Amino acid sequence: MKFPAMLLYVWFLWSFPAIAATESYNQVDFSSEAERKVVNDLMSATLSIEINEPKPASIAKRINTMLNAEFKRAAAFGTVRVTSGNQSTYPVYGKNNLKIEGWRGHAELRLESQDFKSMGELIAQMQEQMQLEGVHFSLAVDSRKQVENTLIGEAIDAFRKRANAVSAAMGGSGYKIVRMSINQGGAYPGPRPMMARAALSDTAIPTPEFAGGESTIKVQISGTVEVIQ
Repeated sequence: MKFPAMLLYVWFLWSFPAIAATESYNQVDFSSEAERKVVNDLMSATLSIEINEPKPASIAKRINTMLNAEFKRAAAFGTVRVTSGNQSTYPVYGKNNLKIEGWRGHAELRLESQDFKSMGELIAQMQEQMQLEGVHFSLAVDSRKQVENTLIGEAIDAFRKRANAVSAAMGGSGYKIVRMSINQGGAYPGPRPMMARAALSDTAIPTPEFAGGESTIKVQISGTVEVIQ
């Protein structure tokens, strides 16, 4: 029983200098960031139709016919991506909610494009049959990555400058980076863009002209440096 205890004691004495050597001093945690306002280059829109009929089958027939026609219309706009959105059919009750008096159907189409002009033209045409639910502007994935890559370099440069300032303030001769992490904070939309409409005849739906506004892209560098004395 004494032999294992002696081995444990010898191991502790041998490992103690290594444990002590790993202790670190003069470590400082801080962060730096870089941000940029970028013009939004991706437009998304949702349009919907709502139909009332006495039977669900009648709703399905009308909705499918209208959606097929809108998909065919959108095919002429090669720069616009069109996908199906939410679709539902539900009963409409009469007085006291005791009896079903009819059925209501709802269906959506979602548009997405970096070609704002074509999006405006297609939306104007679709509004002859559908209702515009909303428009959203953002940065395309490739555009966001390109900006973030640039900001990462700027944020790291700012981090190093701050580390030099910390070292100088502590009377050090330099520093070494112990830990560093990158936080890509995403895009923060600016003021809601305005939508102008061109003046056309009273019977035609004017083509909307969209301005996408800006988003703020931010990258933050957080880390720990050890000041060299």
